[in-house]
Amino acid sequence: MSSRAPTSLLLLKLLLSLLLLQVSLINSLRQETEDLAKQMQGEILRPLRRSKRRWVVTTLELQEEDPGPFPKLVGELLNNMSDNMALMYLISGPGVDQYPEIGLFSIEDHKNGKIYVHRSVDRETTPSFTIYFDVVSRLTGKHVDNSLIFIIKISDVNDHAPLFPKNEFNVSVRESHAAGQPVLQMLTVDLDEENTPNSQVLYSLISQTPLLKESGFEIDRESGEIRLLGCLDYETASQYTLLIRARDCGEPPLSATAMVHISVQDGNNHRPTFTQENYQIQIPEGRVSPGVLRLSVQDRDLPFTSAWRTKFNISDGNEEGHFDISTDSETNEGILNVIKALDYETRPACSLVITVENEEMLIPCEAGMLGTPGRKAAASATVLVQVTDANDPPVFHPRSLVVREVAGARPGMHLGRFNATDPEGSDGQIRYELVHDPANWVTVDERSGAVVARQRLDRESPHVNNGVYVIIVHAVDEGHPPQTGTGTLTLLLADTDGGAPRLHPRSRYLVVCESPEPEPLLIEAEDGGGEPSSDPLTFELDPTQAHTGDTWKLGENRGECRSVELLMLRSLPRGDYAVPLSIGGRQGLSQKQTVHVRVCSCPGGATCAAEPLAAEPERSVGVLVPLVLVFLALAVALLLLLRCDYVNGAKRRRHSALHGEGQQTLIRYNDESRALSGQIYLGTGMLRQSLDARPGVMAEILNQKLCGLHPLAAAPRSLPHIYMEEGELEGAESLSSLAFSEHMSLPNLLDWLGPSTEETHPRPSPTSARRMVHRTNH
Repeated sequence: MSSRAPTSLLLLKLLLSLLLLQVSLINSLRQETEDLAKQMQGEILRPLRRSKRRWVVTTLELQEEDPGPFPKLVGELLNNMSDNMALMYLISGPGVDQYPEIGLFSIEDHKNGKIYVHRSVDRETTPSFTIYFDVVSRLTGKHVDNSLIFIIKISDVNDHAPLFPKNEFNVSVRESHAAGQPVLQMLTVDLDEENTPNSQVLYSLISQTPLLKESGFEIDRESGEIRLLGCLDYETASQYTLLIRARDCGEPPLSATAMVHISVQDGNNHRPTFTQENYQIQIPEGRVSPGVLRLSVQDRDLPFTSAWRTKFNISDGNEEGHFDISTDSETNEGILNVIKALDYETRPACSLVITVENEEMLIPCEAGMLGTPGRKAAASATVLVQVTDANDPPVFHPRSLVVREVAGARPGMHLGRFNATDPEGSDGQIRYELVHDPANWVTVDERSGAVVARQRLDRESPHVNNGVYVIIVHAVDEGHPPQTGTGTLTLLLADTDGGAPRLHPRSRYLVVCESPEPEPLLIEAEDGGGEPSSDPLTFELDPTQAHTGDTWKLGENRGECRSVELLMLRSLPRGDYAVPLSIGGRQGLSQKQTVHVRVCSCPGGATCAAEPLAAEPERSVGVLVPLVLVFLALAVALLLLLRCDYVNGAKRRRHSALHGEGQQTLIRYNDESRALSGQIYLGTGMLRQSLDARPGVMAEILNQKLCGLHPLAAAPRSLPHIYMEEGELEGAESLSSLAFSEHMSLPNLLDWLGPSTEETHPRPSPTSARRMVHRTNH
């Protein structure tokens, strides 16, 4: 109700407006009528005057393709000037005396205005004509009125049928074309007048070959668009022929036909299937065999297309990778291959599940409609593989032996032993054969596999490559047929001079500044055999030394693995440290080395400060020990002199020396450190305690009391003792130049020394370094 009320109101307003407009028109006509009546009354009262003449033209109609007879009257002209004078009518323009249709129209005679047409007209060629009419006086030949311009239109008739661009059309459609989608749109041209029934075209499908229930075509009546109905199946029909008709709506209607040939391109709408679902084959163990089985399939799609080509896959049973499968591009068969040898003892049988699918995705047709593209469950077949037992070759344990030996080893040396076993566990004997020994250096025992040198091993032999000599041996079992295994012995021949790597001279003694965060030290090594080796050197800390791993650590290798970083795990105090290393080189040779590291104070930041005593602890000890010994010797000499004062008579002392005092002699002492002059060694096998003498007094006493060598010292059987000092000796002018101290308990020292001798000898002079001294005291 709400929508009708505004509409009714609008119509009411429109009616009122029309009524008002009519009333206004009526009033206006009434006024004009009254004015006209007044004018007519005035004209009646005025004298008569001649009015202007007018043309009078009857209807001029002309239909195209008029069959005649010709000439045929078209129409007539009249001018009211003919009432007062004799007139002559003239006609001109296209269709009369101008192209495109000269002589088409004419006037019967010039006395009247009857117009004739002389032949049929094609509207599609000339749809209208523009004609000029004139009237002249017959007496003067002058125009008595303006020209009349008249357009003669040619009325259309349905004389043209719809026209196709060509009579036959060819189109290709994929098998996966969806129903309802356009295949081709037909177009026609009708030359009749536009927007009339004569040019309106309607389309229809007259016939389809072949005519199938599952698939077909239709055409839109107005647009001419051809669409697919159902699903296409290349294997059922690869081509369709359609007869299409186009008809206009004129009277009578005219029509035309055209042929449409539709070719179907094959798609993947058929799944491949195996011709056989179960297979059983036998494969001998220990072999790699291509093409052990061919699996054939069927596919209804077009051969040698992506919808026909297959892909195979082993979906189950090939976990250890013994098999693979490929596709024969010509036959579309699956080829099963053994790519990894099978072992009867490990796995005597197995079952393989093989699936197949097309390269192109499957597009199924269900109930006349295409399904969603995808990969349905692939077809599968089962292959039962039985492994047949075969004689396996012997297996070496290990397969390759590596023996390190010094070049020049003597004949008869045992170099190693091959060990091969039968994997099948049979009790048969295995026989060893030497098959590769180019220098004829070794023999191999046929039963035990022992390798013994028969000649001297020469590292310079041309058969030795970079110190490596290879020997190959076969192990043959007693199976049927006999099988052979291969083993290798590699001799690594080292130089007789060692060949082990050693520290580079600049890496033997290293200095580092004392720091909370010490910097890493670089240790370099070089080959010991004199020949450069491509093998990298290996560095290891010697684990046998205690606390080494707590203090030191090796970092990353540098310089093509011929140097290594030495890192401190903690900050060390000043002093000297020894770092034990084991450096391995070519052919597995290694050697223990020691790196001496000195930690020093660096006030300037990068250079060690001079520390004469602390910097060289070994040298300091070498200096202090001789000084202590000198003091001990001087103290002993002082005690001897004092002892002489307490003993009465030289005879008693000589008798004591001959009968029970014990033989005293100098002992041998070798010191490889720097020595000082004035060292005196006395003895009963031990050093006397040092004693300093008073200046002057003790020197004189020593000159007088160092006297007593027993006469037996000159006997031939009393051999001198040899004392050698390998260090540098500093000379002293005399014993008086040495300082002594009297702080020791003299009676105790005298009791410890025992009786002394009275006999004196000339005082020996100081000696230089490396001089041998011969002394004997009895």
